Amino acid sequence: MSPPRAHILVVDDEPNIRKTLAGVLEDEGYAVTGAGDAEEARPMLEEGRPDLLLLDVLLPGEDGLSLLRDLQSRELGPPVIMMSGHGTIQTAVEATKLGAFDFIEKPILPERLLLSIRNCLRMVRLRTENVGLKEELAATGEIIGSSAPLARLREEIARVAPTDARVLITGENGTGKELVARALHAASLRSARPFIKVNCAAIPAELLESELFGHERGAFTGAVAMRRGKFELAQRGTILLDEIGDMNPTTQAKLLRVLEECELERVGGEKTVALDVRVFASTNQDLERLLREKKLRQDLYHRIKVVPIHIAPLREHAEDVAELAEHYLRHFCAANGRRPKELAPEAIAALRDYAWPGNVRELKNMMERLVIMVDRARITAADVTPLLGGAAGDLDLGGTLAERLEAFERRLLSRALEAAGGNVAEAARGLGLDRANLHRKLRRLGLHATEGE
Repeated sequence: MSPPRAHILVVDDEPNIRKTLAGVLEDEGYAVTGAGDAEEARPMLEEGRPDLLLLDVLLPGEDGLSLLRDLQSRELGPPVIMMSGHGTIQTAVEATKLGAFDFIEKPILPERLLLSIRNCLRMVRLRTENVGLKEELAATGEIIGSSAPLARLREEIARVAPTDARVLITGENGTGKELVARALHAASLRSARPFIKVNCAAIPAELLESELFGHERGAFTGAVAMRRGKFELAQRGTILLDEIGDMNPTTQAKLLRVLEECELERVGGEKTVALDVRVFASTNQDLERLLREKKLRQDLYHRIKVVPIHIAPLREHAEDVAELAEHYLRHFCAANGRRPKELAPEAIAALRDYAWPGNVRELKNMMERLVIMVDRARITAADVTPLLGGAAGDLDLGGTLAERLEAFERRLLSRALEAAGGNVAEAARGLGLDRANLHRKLRRLGLHATEGE
């Protein structure tokens, strides 16, 4: 599948020039629209959100420099390449000061124009990628771990990302649903385009529709100007509808129409806006239960669940705890300007034995706390256990009965091994188990002896 075509808006009062430029640009694979003056161009800039603006200096009514000045002052619109048949050095300097990427004199040489356009779009793409990289680094965005559940997760991401399929991401709080959504976007053909997240649970129901779809001036009290919604801001990119199970029925109905027709109407408006947006949804709720309770539309559910991706809770891949903990420890030491720290084996064992009801987010927060609160270079079990709320010896764990029993068994066997210095035979005697039976349990629980058996 080819990536979305770059959209160029040509603003020139000469129809022949617009037609000629459109022919040249379309032959190069660009999508082109035209406008004869600034007044005609403004709604196209608001609604079409072109990737680049070719703008003539001399226009009837408001001139090109005035429009450029207004766009830059409001941080509205795409990068601009100015054109002029009466160009002077002074005009070119002024256009550059106002933020134009380039200034091209007429008659326009196609090779010169195409080179400028390629350089401009490349600059925008590099800026976008740089921002994305900074966001990923700030969020320590790697999917860390070598367990089978995470290997399957990476495989699913690699398979689904290059497509345009809608994805429903499910998992408990703190498992990394947004991280998976960002990984899908980063590996997609839309990676240079916006990634917009909307937390449906955090926005009041009466404001959610406007937040998603935008509104026209005067649509309701306080709507003093037209405002684009999150879907328009994500044009040709990706939108993540987080906690979609909390969306009210009215907004569900409008969202369904948007997904079906790939267009929307702003609140209070009648004009439709065409959309090219990939949609991800995420939730920690049981959507099947919401369907039974008539709180979620069945047709919407099937629209968003084209490809389901489920993220396992941390307690189901406890073998990744040590790697995750050490990763976050390094990250927060560097972020806080602290000397490197290490986790003692007994500290790692205590972390691995905990049920982690808050999942990876809870582990991440705990590592940050340990970096700040512990001055020593070596973090011990005595530092870790109090932060687990005494959970090292309690049975108050998250999950089903089977999950709680497994977590307790893992903790019990881990401590028996520690007490026996890693000697499986001695640990088996202390537990009253056959050595072969203990070996089988250790393999099942992902535990390893560290010394002679």
